[in-house]
Amino acid sequence: MSETHKDPSGPLRGLRVLDVGTTIAGPLAATLMADFGADVIKIEHPKLGDAMRHWDPFKEGTSLWWKMIGRNKRSITLDLSCPEGKEIFLALVAEADVVIENFRPGTLERWGLGYPELRHANPGVILVRISGYGQDGPYAERPGYGTIAEAMTGVPSFTGFPDNPPTLAAFPLADSVAAMFACFSAMFAIYERDRNGKREGQIIDVSLFEPLFRIVESQVVAFDQLGQIKQQMGNRFAEEAPRNAYATKDGGWIAISCSTNRTFHRLARAMEREDLIDDPRFLSNTSRVAKAEALDAIVADWFRTQETAEAIQVLEAADVVAGPMLTIDQILEHPQFVARKTVTTVEDAELGPIRMQNVVPRFSRTPGTVRFAGPRKGEHTDDILAGELGMDDDRISKLREDGVV
Repeated sequence: MSETHKDPSGPLRGLRVLDVGTTIAGPLAATLMADFGADVIKIEHPKLGDAMRHWDPFKEGTSLWWKMIGRNKRSITLDLSCPEGKEIFLALVAEADVVIENFRPGTLERWGLGYPELRHANPGVILVRISGYGQDGPYAERPGYGTIAEAMTGVPSFTGFPDNPPTLAAFPLADSVAAMFACFSAMFAIYERDRNGKREGQIIDVSLFEPLFRIVESQVVAFDQLGQIKQQMGNRFAEEAPRNAYATKDGGWIAISCSTNRTFHRLARAMEREDLIDDPRFLSNTSRVAKAEALDAIVADWFRTQETAEAIQVLEAADVVAGPMLTIDQILEHPQFVARKTVTTVEDAELGPIRMQNVVPRFSRTPGTVRFAGPRKGEHTDDILAGELGMDDDRISKLREDGVV
């Protein structure tokens, strides 16, 4: 059996998902489902394909981004904007549980594929709509990318070091968080649909900015009740101290977090500075936060006298909450990552063995698996049209000649 035709396992086996998204948020939500056994059919434009196929880095002309985000999906090419493409899509919708899209609001409607049409084909289908600003409001029709969504959440305004510009994450943070919210929301909707006995679908409206804004937790209530506006503090944290990344003698970095008296006392003993435990400035987390700069200077001075490996040994022996700041080459050799099999290797027809992140979290009875990396564009078109929709070779050849697939 080929890598791209292994039977899926996992708790979502039997769930059918149509991924008509592009770039990151929509496709990643579908990937998360595919990892746990859902049969995800990736629908791509016949000429362009998914935008992630064109993202660096490349190896032998193949995007490595695509190999990750396209994994575990069957790929079919289909032009949704033409009548025959629409007809084929609705035939697939009839057998689907979830449709995921992240076009600009109104795009599906322009093609005659809005929710009324999908619901007519399948009353139980769940439509997950991901967009920059949501399906309504004054910004709804604006083009939305995760970078701008992240900027709007306020997160960059308190990320980074004082006197430096607001700092954006160096990966698609807003897209990735939105994808996770979209994934679990779809599962909530499926549970409700199947529990109520009516098999009635619904629309899930996910913006890129709101999920990330949701997890900033106390920002709104702190401003509402106290007028607080969180400021840039580098690697420090306004709610606890000491919490920072500290440079070691040999050029390494170690992160620590001490939010309780117990964890702070362990650090003080590890540093052989038990006098800090009874220091009036540091008697509680609140007082330590108030004197965070002075405390940071003391802790930083100690770390500067330590080799990284030796400091980790001392801190671990004292049960301090601490760890080295790792780079990707170190991660791939780290014993905890290795023991947990957090990185897996998958055989790929184009590139051979590829290492990538494994499926998380782990299930004891129905674990997810990485069955194959992102397939070639349209690799499964014939299989899907023939196997799922019963088309013969002549019909498929005609669709290809007409540019529909």
